[in-house]
Amino acid sequence: YCPFCRDCLAQGLKGRFDYLDGIMIAQSCLHIRQAYTSWNLHIPVDFTYYLPHPMNVQSPHAIPYLTKELKIFKKAVEEWTGQTITDNDIRRGIEIMNSNRRLLQEVYELRKSLNPPLTGLEAMIMVVAAQTTDKEEHNRELESVLQKLPSRKVDNSGERLMIIGSEDDDTEFVGMVEDLGARIVIDDHCTGSRYFNKEVKINGDLLAAISERYIKRTPCPSKDWPEMLALDNITKLAKDYDIQGAILMQQKFCDPWELSIPKIKEKLETEIGIPTLFLEFDVTVPIGQFKTRVEAFLEILREEDLF
Repeated sequence: YCPFCRDCLAQGLKGRFDYLDGIMIAQSCLHIRQAYTSWNLHIPVDFTYYLPHPMNVQSPHAIPYLTKELKIFKKAVEEWTGQTITDNDIRRGIEIMNSNRRLLQEVYELRKSLNPPLTGLEAMIMVVAAQTTDKEEHNRELESVLQKLPSRKVDNSGERLMIIGSEDDDTEFVGMVEDLGARIVIDDHCTGSRYFNKEVKINGDLLAAISERYIKRTPCPSKDWPEMLALDNITKLAKDYDIQGAILMQQKFCDPWELSIPKIKEKLETEIGIPTLFLEFDVTVPIGQFKTRVEAFLEILREEDLF
């Protein structure tokens, strides 16, 4: 297991998810598959479902394949709940989710400014909250926040950093980096910008539209082959947000990211001259050790600014 998947399973074994009636996990990597298998064996819930998401998203067969799997999943949920999921239900869900993605993108657009009106920590909390809160409630909160943010004044004049990696909701780490005077202005994370990347375009077949969104959004490394399409997105974000440095964050034993990070590092450093810092994470962040390394990285960036 990688630390993230192991921790998800461990919390389930400790009973911290006893409020759940069921779980659904989609194919992402071998680690999450192992977590699902162990959960099925050792943690009783009423409903479990494993969705075989295509790994080769660049294949012309990916969208029709996922559409078929979503229809099977829909039927399984209907049989479990005894409720019919209508097209109107799906359309309403798409509209709510699209609104949430649009609002989060508006928040991120504000981070492009020279002195962003919110910190990287605040942005992370907003996106993580989107994944754990009722979407309509979260949309209302975002609308309220967006009315106030443009006039908000925050001292965000430090080095502009980008964080890159898989899942990351480590508020302690982000807070530590910003306490050192830097500012995290953008991320490329599964639980960050990639979570709300690309809206669902409603067309005739609603499940096909959902499939298209998942297949065509910026892929994570486990699905980013044979061409590494995510590199262009990372480069674009780095330029759009005018970053001065990037922190490459890898969950220990995460094979897909272990293969991708050297290419990302080369792309940023060689092609657009962005210095990078590589950090390997395990369950709990060794915050003191990381603080020392981040401080040294920021000193390098500050020395470069002098010349």
